[in-house]
Amino acid sequence: MGPILQVEKLSKRFGGLTAVQELDFEVREGEILGMIGPNGAGKTTTFNLIAGAFPATSGAVRFAGESILGLPPHRIAARGVMRTFQHNRPFAGMRVVDNVLVGAHTRFAAGLWSIVLGTARNDEAERRKRAEELVDFAGLAELRDADVSTLSFGQGRLLEIARALAGEPRLILFDEPAAGLTPPECARLAEVIRGIAERGIAVLLIEHDMHFLLPLAHRVVVLNFGAKIADGLPHEVRANPAVTEAYLGSHAARQ
Repeated sequence: MGPILQVEKLSKRFGGLTAVQELDFEVREGEILGMIGPNGAGKTTTFNLIAGAFPATSGAVRFAGESILGLPPHRIAARGVMRTFQHNRPFAGMRVVDNVLVGAHTRFAAGLWSIVLGTARNDEAERRKRAEELVDFAGLAELRDADVSTLSFGQGRLLEIARALAGEPRLILFDEPAAGLTPPECARLAEVIRGIAERGIAVLLIEHDMHFLLPLAHRVVVLNFGAKIADGLPHEVRANPAVTEAYLGSHAARQ
């Protein structure tokens, strides 16, 4: 089976600064690909290029065999590429299950608010059932009818994931999902991400916490100054001298 995402010679320049330089990598269905590198290495810029937030200077991005480079973010999301952010972004004043239901709007022909208000009757019952299943999957079953303002930070992160899954993605981009979480919350998050991959959904994951990422990822890509310096299994990347110099060595020195 071929890759679901192919990135080829992708570059992004901001004036005289090259943030991403001829980057090549791919992600397969059901694979968790970790992306690491020091601050300023180009990781978040790469995410923004894939998700359509920034235009690329050159290169190619293909999803399910078709180019998505240059498409607006909502059209990329509609094709099955979802993204979570470092900061939780719930819809205030709504229940947990309704927040997840909003995430399904890319799969509805009806308008977003007609879904939330229940006027899109043909689709609403099926999608609401799906939203409740995703709330359970994220470990928030007891909070499904709670106002989002009552959630802890870690619970809010799980809600973001459930809402992304409601859009029926084939690829999810996670931008430092473990940031700010306690060790038990990180353990729960890792279980959820593994469960996503087991459903056949591809995962591309930026994360600074090596204790979280390396046991979780199937493969790891390492960036430094916008260029790829390593791509392999977690233990291969950890032993790579270039990676040790660029990232893991300085990180390990702080442990």
